[in-house]
Amino acid sequence: MAETETETKSVTSRMRQRPIVRLGFLLISQSVIVSVICCTAGVLALLLLPVLAKNTYISENALMPGSASSMLSQQEILEANKLVRDIASLSSKPSGAAIESRGLIAQYMSDLGAEVNYHKFHPHSNQFHPLHFFSGPGSEAKQDNFSCSFYGVNTVGIVRAPHGDGKEAIVLVTPYDSVRGGVGEALSLGIAYSVFSLLTRVTWLAKDIIWLVADSQYGDYAPVTAWLRDYHNPVFGDSGSLNTEMCDENENIFKLKENSIPERNISYTFRRAGTMAAALVLKVAYRNEHFEDTLSIYAEASNGQMPNLDLINIVNYLAIHRQGLHVKVEKLWSLLESKWLRILGEILESLGKLAKSLNPDWKFGISASDYVEGTATLASSLYYQALGVPTGPHGAFRDYQVDAITLEISPKYSFNNKDRRNDFLLQGGRLIEGVIRSVNNLLEKFHQSFFLYLLTSPGKFVSVGVYMIAFALLVAPLPLVAASLYAGSNDLNPASRKDKKPINSDDLDGLLKSWKWLNSAKRVFVVHLWGAIVSLLPYFISQICDCTPTTNFLIWILLSMLILLILHQILGSPYSHVCEIQSQESEWALLKSVTISSVFIGLSLMSVINFATAEIGAILIVPTSLLAYPLKLDIKARSLRSLSRMICNLILGVISFPPATFFLLKGVLEGFKSINAGDFWNWVESLWAWNSATYLYIGMVHLPCWVLCVHILLHSC
Repeated sequence: MAETETETKSVTSRMRQRPIVRLGFLLISQSVIVSVICCTAGVLALLLLPVLAKNTYISENALMPGSASSMLSQQEILEANKLVRDIASLSSKPSGAAIESRGLIAQYMSDLGAEVNYHKFHPHSNQFHPLHFFSGPGSEAKQDNFSCSFYGVNTVGIVRAPHGDGKEAIVLVTPYDSVRGGVGEALSLGIAYSVFSLLTRVTWLAKDIIWLVADSQYGDYAPVTAWLRDYHNPVFGDSGSLNTEMCDENENIFKLKENSIPERNISYTFRRAGTMAAALVLKVAYRNEHFEDTLSIYAEASNGQMPNLDLINIVNYLAIHRQGLHVKVEKLWSLLESKWLRILGEILESLGKLAKSLNPDWKFGISASDYVEGTATLASSLYYQALGVPTGPHGAFRDYQVDAITLEISPKYSFNNKDRRNDFLLQGGRLIEGVIRSVNNLLEKFHQSFFLYLLTSPGKFVSVGVYMIAFALLVAPLPLVAASLYAGSNDLNPASRKDKKPINSDDLDGLLKSWKWLNSAKRVFVVHLWGAIVSLLPYFISQICDCTPTTNFLIWILLSMLILLILHQILGSPYSHVCEIQSQESEWALLKSVTISSVFIGLSLMSVINFATAEIGAILIVPTSLLAYPLKLDIKARSLRSLSRMICNLILGVISFPPATFFLLKGVLEGFKSINAGDFWNWVESLWAWNSATYLYIGMVHLPCWVLCVHILLHSC
């Protein structure tokens, strides 16, 4: 027995001598200081991201953008201009323009020798369903009963590569509203047609080209996702998913058979090409640009997915250096006028000049104007990735792991300026030709560059290895504080007992106390179970007809509070006797320890699914959970420290509540006069309609942790 005790002591002493063990105990014992340092450093690292941004570069050498001269000539532009005029003349007709415009586009495609087919689709309504979050693209039910008059028709043209094997394809998408189409959509068709016409005659093409004219009368996203669903989920049988037997063959799409299109080039069955290497969505919009033609790039897809950065890089390079376009990405315009951001930019600019004076090789710091603009762009990129809602039809392609972006060209002059139209068509056509030619050079899929990044400008980005530092610093104190709280509340640990005597009543009391964290874990589990139920409630609330968003929001709140009380009575009361064993002080400390652990686990899991959501969530919930302290103890203390902590807890408790966060941000960005109680319901409805994982994070991680923090604040110590 003595030898066993000696061996145990020697093992314990060796463990205590290990530096990593010493460091762990030191960090746990100084968890408050570590928390302050890490959280401050995390916020500073986030603010420094625009300074740490690097210039974009093309990683894949095979792309070779701009290495060949453009082959697009005035002949293709004249033909494209003719298509624009024909489409515009049809748009002025009161009726029948939709059918005639489809036939006209198909005829132009067919005259070039392309394979043409029509794709009929029924737009699916975006309605919340809990299982849609865990299903892949194309899993929506197809057995819905639709009226034959409620559908759209896509027109698809395919050019087979003369030197290709038919295994790869490049997709060009032009949304066109066949009912309410404008001049901008007609010009986008003209640009796409000029490139399509050229690609039918070139000899260097190695990948098939698919031109999808998406019928956008029900939105830009619906026709693209419907076509992709049928492309990747083939339905065997005549007409596939068109369900033509349900409709009268004398109406709508079947009138197109009366056209003079050669039957050898047109098909009424679904046609496919190879695996999609990349996709471009082309739009033309007039935004009254005063200085130069502008190209806006939209890259964010669902749940923070981004295309390979090389695709954006080649578009940016060709647009600037070959076509003279001004390239833009989205910004949060309200931040451009922020005074505190301007002051911070001036401070960083001064520090950069000081660092350069000390050592000319140090390239730290940027100008104040560049910092403000970079921060506004970075905030926009972070926001749209966190939102999880695609910023254009390109998002449908990312659901199938196809790199895609939306390009929106805005001319300097008005659409009515006919002298400028040919130059505009040539400029846009050569841009698309250059991008397709670069993608055509690829021997494999995009893989060299980044898939995880944040943009600070069209030519600068922050990679995952840099922006993860801010998130890691924010969440680093969580396990340390959780361990410190548990160690401080668990004074008697039976596992450390060295004697093997029979357990008496005193030892049994100590044993029960050692397992007292189970009661806190049970409470945390109950609240997270409540969060899961709250996340499912909108599915049932949305079934109620003729309810305004404000009414739905209020019903949601009342039902959530009622369910929380019911769960507390059912799952909380039967185990209340466990609380009698432990002191009230150790009870709230253990509850905070388990709460912080659940915050750490939830944020870590969310960072894998959508980093932007985890980053914004960490900024809100980490300080709230770390500072949570019973208000009753702060009131008893009556010190300056306790008073300041109580004020911080109250402010953070309000700010981190999801509806309050939404209304505060909306008020800052759009003005507090525009706030409506139903706006939060509309915002959440858009999240679940797009199957955004951010909705699951809010309902199952953030909201339950906020409720637990409030419970700690109101704890009866």
